[in-house]
Amino acid sequence: MWNGNSKLRPSSPVLKPNQMSWHPQYRSSKFRHVYGKPASKENCYDSVPITRSVHDNHFCAVNPHFIAVVTECAGGGAFLVIPLHQTGKLDPHYPKVCGHRGNVLDIKWNPFNDFEIASCSEDATIKIWNIPKQLLTRNLTTYRKELIGHARRVGLVEWHPTTANILFSAGYDYKVMVWNLDTKDSVIAGPVKTINCHQDVILSMSFNTNGSLLATTCKDRKIRIVDPRLGIVLQEASYKGHRANKVLFLGSLKKLLSTGTSRWNNRQMALWDQENLSVPLTEEDLDGSSGVLFPFFDSDTSMLYIVGKGDGNIRYYEVSMEKPHLTYLTEYRSYNPQKGIGIMPKRGLDVSSCEIFRFYKLITTKSLIEPVSMIVPRRSESYQEDIYPPTAAAQPSLTAHEWLSGMNRGPIMMSLRPGSELLDSQTLPPERPLSNSMVQVSPQPLEPMKQPAEDGDQAPFSLLEEKLAKWTAEHHLGEKSCLTNGFDVFECSPPKTENELLQMFYRQQEEIRRLRELLIQREVQTKQLELEIKNLRMALGQL
Repeated sequence: MWNGNSKLRPSSPVLKPNQMSWHPQYRSSKFRHVYGKPASKENCYDSVPITRSVHDNHFCAVNPHFIAVVTECAGGGAFLVIPLHQTGKLDPHYPKVCGHRGNVLDIKWNPFNDFEIASCSEDATIKIWNIPKQLLTRNLTTYRKELIGHARRVGLVEWHPTTANILFSAGYDYKVMVWNLDTKDSVIAGPVKTINCHQDVILSMSFNTNGSLLATTCKDRKIRIVDPRLGIVLQEASYKGHRANKVLFLGSLKKLLSTGTSRWNNRQMALWDQENLSVPLTEEDLDGSSGVLFPFFDSDTSMLYIVGKGDGNIRYYEVSMEKPHLTYLTEYRSYNPQKGIGIMPKRGLDVSSCEIFRFYKLITTKSLIEPVSMIVPRRSESYQEDIYPPTAAAQPSLTAHEWLSGMNRGPIMMSLRPGSELLDSQTLPPERPLSNSMVQVSPQPLEPMKQPAEDGDQAPFSLLEEKLAKWTAEHHLGEKSCLTNGFDVFECSPPKTENELLQMFYRQQEEIRRLRELLIQREVQTKQLELEIKNLRMALGQL
């Protein structure tokens, strides 16, 4: 169209309502800007003699108290147990945990006891160790239990995620063995169950959330889902386009993720439906490197981390139920390649800095263990409820006898908010009514109200009784010691570095803010109770 004041321009095409634009659809996510923050030099573990083993294991296990790492030892296998706060250069004569006659291949901390660790070795045994709370002054050679049953070396150990004293081991005799440690015997000569469905060496094991299913990968490149109590194969993947090396249950999403190689030897990951392993839901080629890919899944945030052996980078994705299921977020890059990796349980994270995951990279080229924190950038200093949903607590929900008899139960959950307690306790009997239980704790305020209640005014007084009981329960919970991620803030050692001082300052600020909120709630509840009492007295005066 032409007019006197305009130039001739080509008309732009008009998109119809049902016509798609070429712009990619925007996807909102609170984890889009997560970044990796490596620890400073003084907060790393230096001069650590990391193992030179070529096995494709993590070689590192971490809990809120200790970091354990497989090391070199003449005349047998050993590993180091270093207190988490003991950073810096390690003494070359630092005591080791040694007792195996062959190289240690895998170590795992007990998820319900931060001072108990399991190790397996080329000597075909598994050993359970009690780690003393004080610092080791000499080599620890006395184990608590020894498990004997495998005919060849043992490559993997896994604790059951919800049951106390149940341990799984996988050996080069192609067997997975289930051990019950709930005995007084120091030497256990046989497992309670042996799973014989594999035709080659087992490469990885993973449990679903409640531990009722076990997923494995084998050197025959097949993925199997096994009933761990019956030992029967429930699902088996024979897909030729993906050769699986590691497998992982993705929390409660009813999906599996495997890493391995494609037909063209590219490193690849594949997502599977737990109920149908015939064809993967999606596959993604990553690169042409040869190192094994270790997958880690955070069920609280639905984030997937892919760590490559021999790489310096860590890729992370967000997993969803809807297609395309895997959404690439970004990548942490480093020039230092990792030989192994350890991860901190969620209860050991620093919530004051919005840390949602923490890796411990084993860097053999520098004899260094480097912590890398995954941080969600937030401006607010208060506790971020949306990125810290309830997480699994360090308390079993089943005994070994209950699980072996066929019971399944999900993990007991806890909040990471400083000063909070367990959210549920499924191992306890059903809770009694709150009013009854509170009468035993604080009967005095309720006794004067029993007599008028018999004269026809039961409803108002039962309401007041319930309110008083609720207030008393919350009041008693608030009187307990101030815990920050499981540690008493008044018993913490004084800070030694500026970083520790800042962390303690932030924790104290958070604690002060929490107490102020608690005080305001108490004042509001007190005024409500006073008003209820006043109304009831007026009602009684009219009667």
